[in-house]
Amino acid sequence: MNKLKIVFLFLLGICSFSACEKDDICVDGDTALLIVRFYDAANPNEFKVVPGLRVGGVGNNFTVNTIADRTSTLDSIAIPLKTVDPLTGYVFIMDSAEDENGTETGNADLLNFSYDIEEKFISRACGFVVEYQNLSTNFTPAPENWIQSIEIVKTTVKLETEETIAHVKVFH
Repeated sequence: MNKLKIVFLFLLGICSFSACEKDDICVDGDTALLIVRFYDAANPNEFKVVPGLRVGGVGNNFTVNTIADRTSTLDSIAIPLKTVDPLTGYVFIMDSAEDENGTETGNADLLNFSYDIEEKFISRACGFVVEYQNLSTNFTPAPENWIQSIEIVKTTVKLETEETIAHVKVFH
């Protein structure tokens, strides 16, 4: 009787593991981030760090968690776009700090990104990821802005093996 139980458990274990398929584990099911690179407006081929950079989402908890808050070492950032709304707004703050009352100081510019949302099926385990098509912005420079101009380099934001190419160039 014990041998029959052992054989039954062994067969049950084999059946359990044979039911798993290759696509039951998700390894590439993330929605891509928007890559923004900062350039020197006086020398457009040179990267330029933004001192005290803080990036906050409009209508969300303020700071973005994909970059260090109030950093002074980054010349590029990766930020998420909304997956259910064709418009995402961010406040980019240079020289961000708080005064003695806890009020945000620094030079803040608002950037709105608009796009078309396209869902792509990856696998049963991963489900769908979002790709963004026709990326654009309506930024208009003003004398008080620290951002002088913006260039959309890639109008499609999708998960790629090489995620180092900027989608957006910001000149300051």
